Amino acid sequence: MNFSNRVLFNELKQIGTNYADKREVQEYDSRMQGLRNIKKENKEIIEALNISRDSVILEIGSGTGELAIEAAKYCKRVYAVDISPVMLSSAHVKAKIKGISNIEFYHAGFLTYHHKSEMVDAVVSQLALHHLPDFWKLIALKRICSLLKDGGRLFLRDIVYSSDVEDYSLYFGTLIDNMKQYAGDRLARDLEVHIKDEYSTLDWIMEGLLERAGFNIEKIQYREKYIAAYLCNKI
Repeated sequence: MNFSNRVLFNELKQIGTNYADKREVQEYDSRMQGLRNIKKENKEIIEALNISRDSVILEIGSGTGELAIEAAKYCKRVYAVDISPVMLSSAHVKAKIKGISNIEFYHAGFLTYHHKSEMVDAVVSQLALHHLPDFWKLIALKRICSLLKDGGRLFLRDIVYSSDVEDYSLYFGTLIDNMKQYAGDRLARDLEVHIKDEYSTLDWIMEGLLERAGFNIEKIQYREKYIAAYLCNKI
């Protein structure tokens, strides 16, 4: 094993909610539908990325395949990458049921996925980059940039904390209370675990990471002081 592999962050190690658990994955879609309007989000992402019939799309952290399957209807090929074999299996079954055959599934992550085909037109990642500490976020974003064609687009959505915070206890307490009221005790507990165990960063840090990785940020949306969405293009 060479030195770079010895020090590489182990992104395949499960942190936070255990998506190696079949029951967790079976409940994932219903929980997300209760929290987000997935169909609306997918439509907005596909439009923002200017996807065409000739487009090649890479999604890292593809989960149960909702975005990958929808995007595959409008483009040439989708590469769907996730660290959870159970998630990938669920997505593969879902795609087969819907008659979608232009998706390739890979068990890997931001640091371990090796792209062996043509450069891609767009990359999507949602609620996944927070699995990496900040140093490795930068490495991941640079790897993504290297896979994109010139002018290619990145859509990134993640949990990103507001830097306009004086009292972290009040800030996090409010986030958890709001989640409990909006989505119930289960998702509130998941958010608490996320805050304690995972690697979400601050807004100004994420913006800097994107720029240093080689992206121009076209559009930023911060929602509820912890959900961020970035539409970027490769410089």
